[in-house]
Amino acid sequence: MTNTGPIVIKIGGSTLGSEDTTMDDVVALQRSGQQVIVVHGGGAMITDWLTRLAVPSEFVDGLRSTSAGALEVVVAVLRGVINTQLVAEIGERGGRAVGLCGVDGGIVRAERYDARLGMVGRITGVDGDFIRAICETGAIPVIAPIGLEPPAQPLNINADTVAGEVARAVQASRLVFLTDVDGLLDASQQLIPRLNPERAGALRTDGTIGGGMIPKVEACLRAAETGALAHMANGTTAGTLRRLIEGAPLGTLVEA
Repeated sequence: MTNTGPIVIKIGGSTLGSEDTTMDDVVALQRSGQQVIVVHGGGAMITDWLTRLAVPSEFVDGLRSTSAGALEVVVAVLRGVINTQLVAEIGERGGRAVGLCGVDGGIVRAERYDARLGMVGRITGVDGDFIRAICETGAIPVIAPIGLEPPAQPLNINADTVAGEVARAVQASRLVFLTDVDGLLDASQQLIPRLNPERAGALRTDGTIGGGMIPKVEACLRAAETGALAHMANGTTAGTLRRLIEGAPLGTLVEA
């Protein structure tokens, strides 16, 4: 049976502000009757603001170590600047969107797990019913990757991981990662069109999958386990999202 669940689209911070057609494609999908959920990052802008404000920040195993001071900047940039910008861009194109982060309604619950990372969370639960309820109103949830550690502590969470867990929670039909590269590339910089768990494990062992690609692949595999078609593709190219949904063989398809 065909999975008719929502399409979850993760927009990378590296593609934000580029001259792509992602927002046009998102609104076109909504108008066609498709439920769409957007999860966004924003690492480049966070780094810029931390530098401007002279707030120290470092990376540990590819994740931004987040002090209490840095967390204020992370929340302000993700929820206050980027999230608002994306909601406005959807509205400008005639779509309806609602800006959220994981703290809103406690939709993404998390816990601190590594003292070296500080206010960085790992996800303990996602309220898929709440997110689906927003979709049922005809709006696009636009979710910033900030989680809630009960009762009241916001935590910084990797946006790729949030996208994967949201896709699982809402029983998504597709998870699409839009990045600034064509997909997963092998050691010769050639596109890997299809990826399964066995090959993913081998490529991680030999270092082909490393750094920021690790959480993307893991999120795709997690979503694929629940029946989603999971893709990684170049969001800076015009029409990528539309063409993917129409069945074009773009990027890397990750299978369970």
